[in-house]
Amino acid sequence: MLEQVGSLIGSPWIYAVVALSILLDVFLPVLPSGVLVITVATAAAAGTATDVPDILALTLCAATASVLGDLVAYRLAWRGGARLDRAISRSRRLTAAQERLGTALARGGGALVVLARFAPAGRSVVSLGAGAAHRRARDFLPWSALAGLTWAAYSVALGWFGAHWLGASWLATAVSVGALFGAGAGAAYVMKRAPQPSEAS
Repeated sequence: MLEQVGSLIGSPWIYAVVALSILLDVFLPVLPSGVLVITVATAAAAGTATDVPDILALTLCAATASVLGDLVAYRLAWRGGARLDRAISRSRRLTAAQERLGTALARGGGALVVLARFAPAGRSVVSLGAGAAHRRARDFLPWSALAGLTWAAYSVALGWFGAHWLGASWLATAVSVGALFGAGAGAAYVMKRAPQPSEAS
């Protein structure tokens, strides 16, 4: 399977598939976009040194798609109106995330946005929450860009270095995916431990 992915690594189609997966997983968090990025990076690592630009292209492709997906979710939530507001108010998780995000952005710190990019469904919660709360784009998007680039670079690096250390095999992919999920679990834990807005004030 890795050999088949590797045969596509130089094709524009593999980047289109990666970009589409990342764009959509803000709405469907069950899509394994991180696993796909790692698998493609692992396959690329099995090639020659001339594949290095492909790794850079994969990182930029993944980061760009991440930011565009965030922007689409943000704009849709911004225009969602009363129906979306009611849906958010029924979810304690969305409401709490919206409040935390508002506090973080108001203080000029968007580390929450970066952390959320790694947490399961965190990207969806933060992007939709920022739009629904009508947070300013200039406060949200720079942090979204940093989050997307950090996540993309981390995912690609896991696949690349995992393949070089363990060989371009399913073992390398599994270890790299485990490290990605570990980062997600850590991010989710830190977000849960973060003080609530009422506690921070």
